[in-house]
Amino acid sequence: MLKVGLTGGIGCGKSEVSDYFKNWGAYIFDADKEAKNIINNNKIAQEEIIQEFGSDVIDSDNVINKSKLARIAFQDEFHQLKLNSIIHPYVFKEIDNTFNKIKINDNYKIFVLDAALIYESGADTHLDYIIVVSSLLRFRTERVMKRGNISREDFMKRLSLQWPDEDKENMADYIIQNNSNLNTLKVESKKVELLNKAKKTQLYKSVIEKFPDADLIEIDTSKKD
Repeated sequence: MLKVGLTGGIGCGKSEVSDYFKNWGAYIFDADKEAKNIINNNKIAQEEIIQEFGSDVIDSDNVINKSKLARIAFQDEFHQLKLNSIIHPYVFKEIDNTFNKIKINDNYKIFVLDAALIYESGADTHLDYIIVVSSLLRFRTERVMKRGNISREDFMKRLSLQWPDEDKENMADYIIQNNSNLNTLKVESKKVELLNKAKKTQLYKSVIEKFPDADLIEIDTSKKD
C-alpha cells in the first residue's frame, strides 16, 4: 500500500483536495485533526503542554483552551517548536498504528497523510511520495479571511512559521496549483508542472488505475482548508 503525503500551507485548499482523494477511495489520515484530538483527550500530552506553557493556556476548569494555546504557540518559531515537540511524537505513533491496521485489512491501496507540516516535521522521510497543494498569497489570504476565525495579522504570523510554497514545490513529487478564482480546481494531471515526472512514478500509475476519472474531477476552492 502506498503511503502518500498531502501537504500545503494555510489557505491553500489542501483539505478540499484531501476530500477528493477520500471520494476516490483512498484512506485519509488527518494529522491536524489528530493533533487537536490529542490536545483534547490525551492526559499525558495535556500535562506536558501545561508544564511547558503554564497555566495561561487553561480555563478555569483546568481544560486546555486551544485559542489561548494557539496565541502563545504561534507567536514565534521557538514556541511553535516547543508545542510540536510535545504533540508530534503522539501523532506519529498514531499514524504508524493506523497505517499498520489499514495495511493488514487490505481495504485500501493508498494511505494519504493529510498534514500541514510534513516537511517541517520530517514526516516526508517516511512517505513514498509527497503531493503539495500550492496557491498564490492573495488567494490564500482571501480564503482564510472568509473563514473569520483568525485575524490577518495572525494569518501572516502563521504563514511565516511554515515553509514557503517554493521550497515545498522543489521537494514535491506532485504539485497541485490552486490559483483559480472560479471556485474550480482540476486535479493536476492536466496542469501540474511536474506532470511528466509524475507519469513515470508508481503514484501516478496507481492513481490513474484506481481513479481513472481523476483528471475530470472539479474541486470547489471556496471550501475551507
